[in-house]
Amino acid sequence: MRGLGAVLGVLILLLVLASLSLFTVDQREKAIVFQLGKVQRVITEPGLYAKLPLIDSVRKFDARIQTIDFQDTDRFLTSEKINVIVDSFVKWQVADVRQYFVSVGGEPERAANRLMRTVNNDIRDEFGKRTVHDVVSGEREKIMDILRQKADEDGKKIGVRVLDVRIKRVELTPESSETVYKRMRAERSKVAADFRSTGAAESERIRADADRQREVIIAEAYRDAQRIKGEGDAKASAIYATAFSKNPEFYAFYRSLDTYLKSFQNKSNVLLLDPNSDFFKYLKSPNPGASK
Repeated sequence: MRGLGAVLGVLILLLVLASLSLFTVDQREKAIVFQLGKVQRVITEPGLYAKLPLIDSVRKFDARIQTIDFQDTDRFLTSEKINVIVDSFVKWQVADVRQYFVSVGGEPERAANRLMRTVNNDIRDEFGKRTVHDVVSGEREKIMDILRQKADEDGKKIGVRVLDVRIKRVELTPESSETVYKRMRAERSKVAADFRSTGAAESERIRADADRQREVIIAEAYRDAQRIKGEGDAKASAIYATAFSKNPEFYAFYRSLDTYLKSFQNKSNVLLLDPNSDFFKYLKSPNPGASK
């Protein structure tokens, strides 16, 4: 019985020594092994590890991605001196465990406060360079990328990596809204006036061009009409000449009849002529050539 008790005692002692000498680090953690209060080694991979009992101590740190969600919205001034309300959050995680412990004592609250101050200062700087339109929509993605880079640079000093900085909401303060709306109305009115002025000038130009084209078309049409009329008269004269050259006496008779017709259109017409005038040639004798 004494031998069995001794064996049990040894087993219990071994179990106690094992519990004091072994420890585990899972995939969500990173750890630092201290020897008599000084950092001996850093463990970043999960697994089972050994330590010297009563001499070494282990402190574990959460290596998961953590979120800083700004509970209170802050006000920032744009380049136009207009107040905007900004709501944002930051994603970060421990990168250098040794530096993280040395800088902020491994306390996530201290690291979060440091990052919050950095991000707020960077937001103030970036918004101060841009207009309301830029921070609301125009350059929002660019601003967030700049904020992440600056926060990550500062985070390296305390052993953390900043994964993302997001601006969730940008709103105008009530007092700023009216100022912005008045300015927008003034800008829209100016743009509308410019469009009206441009439209009136374009209208005058179109009218002037249409009038010019109308005059050109009328002139060209008149020219073409005169040319066609001249060509027609020439053809008519040629036809008349050809026809009447075959019988000159008939041509003279036809022209005399035409002259009589035009001279005696009205009963009140009076002509004073010599009775022996050629005007009465065909009235005296319808066939003068036959009397010869």
